[in-house]
Amino acid sequence: MHDSTVFGIDFTSAPRRAKPIRVAAGRRHGAVVRLDRLTALDSLNAFSAWLAQPGPWMAGFDLPFGLPRELVETLGWPTDYAALMAHYASLDRAEIRARFAAFCDARPAGAKFAHRACDGPAGASPSMKWVNPPVAWMLHAGVPRLIAAGVHLPGHLPGLLAGDESRVALEAYPGLLARELIGRRSYKSDTKAMQTPERLIARKDLVEALEQGRTRLGLRLKLSHAQRDELVADASGDSVDAVLAMLQAAWAAQQPRYGWPVGVDAIEGWIASA
Repeated sequence: MHDSTVFGIDFTSAPRRAKPIRVAAGRRHGAVVRLDRLTALDSLNAFSAWLAQPGPWMAGFDLPFGLPRELVETLGWPTDYAALMAHYASLDRAEIRARFAAFCDARPAGAKFAHRACDGPAGASPSMKWVNPPVAWMLHAGVPRLIAAGVHLPGHLPGLLAGDESRVALEAYPGLLARELIGRRSYKSDTKAMQTPERLIARKDLVEALEQGRTRLGLRLKLSHAQRDELVADASGDSVDAVLAMLQAAWAAQQPRYGWPVGVDAIEGWIASA
């Protein structure tokens, strides 16, 4: 079985040196995924340049690729994916926030947000959330750059818009895989005061479980001692999240239709391995 290049990207909508976009690069050989390196991209321009690297590769991105159809139709936005993303990219954050807040305000308590079909199975935040976590801004900053880079977004852009099929971008969600291995234990925080021994132990347990291949994905992570130490030491969890996204991409690479169920809505999309 040939090696294949896989990436996992822990994305942030406002990358900077102190909080960069983290990229895990690896190679899958059969059921083993070897981590080659971790790198940091400290601007969105650096992210766009990174996307241009030639294939073949498959990458899992920790950001939403789609919006809930219910939201899109209520707002009267385009229901063609390419047109919808172009429209969304054309709006500034203040306008998006106002539209989304008005949508939520008109709904009953406990059901403020619209959800995509994949949110439930993945345990993911609604892609329209603009705080804690601000995934709506991640979509706004990330997806237009994916489209501009001409990568292939399976299930979203058909035909002539399909992009370069040797560079495949999939939506990943590290929390889905982390929960499978360590339950609801918290393993990360960007706040220094919350970077506790308990979270350190949770990261250790998480990395160990990945190395032992204890997930339903049927993949084992191969690390050097230095890499293991680096993953555990990163208290923000960004490095571990990049590796989790990489493993989801490696799994999807082996599945028919990249693991998408039949009949997924193209404007909503799907989370790898949900």
